[in-house]
Amino acid sequence: MASENIDQAAIEAAARALEQGALVAFPTETVYGLGADAENPAAVAAIYAAKGRPQDHPVIVHLAPGAPLDYWAADIPVEAQALADAFWPGPLTMILKRAPNIPDAVSGGQDTVGLRCPSHPVAIALLRAFKGGKGGVAAPSANKFGAVSPTLAQHVRDEFGQDGSVSMVLDGGASMVGIESTIVDLSRLATHGPVLLRPGHISAEAIAAVIDQLPSAPDAAAPRASGTLESHYAPHTPVAMQDSATLRQTLLELAAAGRKVALIHYSDLPSTHAALRLPTTPDGFAHALYAALRAMDGQGADLILVEAPPQGGAWLGVNDRLRRAAHGSTGIVHGLLNQAAP
Repeated sequence: MASENIDQAAIEAAARALEQGALVAFPTETVYGLGADAENPAAVAAIYAAKGRPQDHPVIVHLAPGAPLDYWAADIPVEAQALADAFWPGPLTMILKRAPNIPDAVSGGQDTVGLRCPSHPVAIALLRAFKGGKGGVAAPSANKFGAVSPTLAQHVRDEFGQDGSVSMVLDGGASMVGIESTIVDLSRLATHGPVLLRPGHISAEAIAAVIDQLPSAPDAAAPRASGTLESHYAPHTPVAMQDSATLRQTLLELAAAGRKVALIHYSDLPSTHAALRLPTTPDGFAHALYAALRAMDGQGADLILVEAPPQGGAWLGVNDRLRRAAHGSTGIVHGLLNQAAP
């Protein structure tokens, strides 16, 4: 969306609503966020209430381009500034030690804070209008906790349109990236080095190219971060993921058993009750994934079957989201094949 197409009146109204403690949903390049004034604990608490989010699960603070990190974070390592210079505005969240003036409502009670500067022009316009560009907007994804993240304004309206908890929804079209930001922990560099808490569009290798250290996998003492629970990003319909060869046979067996399957795939497979074919590139697949999960969730199927993407590094973020979406559905295919159809 070009900046000249932005509804400035809507931006100003949204900024004023945030300043008054209301919740505003807005687009980012990753997914739509549910925003509140990060320095207003009551407003942040309203996010948790609207989403049904556990109080100890932190949210990410979104900053305008050029906002000073040292207002939000303490002991900022040179690596953090280097990554901000390389990837902001963009889909990278950094976990840093929280400055003492920042309320712990945004960090789930931890001494760290997650910061990022989004690249979507509507998000940038909102952040520049909010508190004269000096504020921070706490914003997890604009959906009920654990559900599929929204990549369209309509997805947000579908989730919150009836309950009155969200003051405004800014429409910025479809989110370009389509999965949440990469999260890298830089709060323990001296003892643990950089740690990749959540994979995303920006890879560990891209981070290493900037700071000369490859982020390691999360350890038991790593800070809690958004979207890292084992079961997350899940539609109401059970999700299972299988490789292409296994999936072909499973589709035939489920059809013979009278089961309705909603299929998300990228290669030629037998026809099913409902299906969506996604691009074969990691960026294209990620862009379409959440909208596909939401669409297939509305098809009245017994199961959403996903053709497992490749396992290469560029697919890490997509595979992470699909693994979490399917986490609560272990054994669902076996169960459907071994129970009498309704």
